[in-house]
Amino acid sequence: MQTWSLILGMAVITFAIRYSLFAWPNLSFPPVVRQGLHYVPTAVLTAIVVPGMLMPDGQSMQLTVDNAYLLAGLGAILIAALTRHLLATILGGLVLFFLLRWALGQLPI
Repeated sequence: MQTWSLILGMAVITFAIRYSLFAWPNLSFPPVVRQGLHYVPTAVLTAIVVPGMLMPDGQSMQLTVDNAYLLAGLGAILIAALTRHLLATILGGLVLFFLLRWALGQLPI
């Protein structure tokens, strides 16, 4: 029962936050809040991606040259910095990742 209460509570809170923007369309935020909200996507994406790059097995840090996740992630960061193009970053990172996995003998094929 506790699990369902937690799920229901999270659903209500999520709905309330998202509905509030539709309920009050003329709602405006102060400039400081708008500036802070500008960094939310970057912070969330970083929080999702970096642990996977540094701990691909989910157990321990792997800061080695045979960590294809880390090397491909750093390569994707470099591609993003040079091109500023989302599709080039995604495709370049994926190609680099699979080439590194192949070169390091980590593909299950």
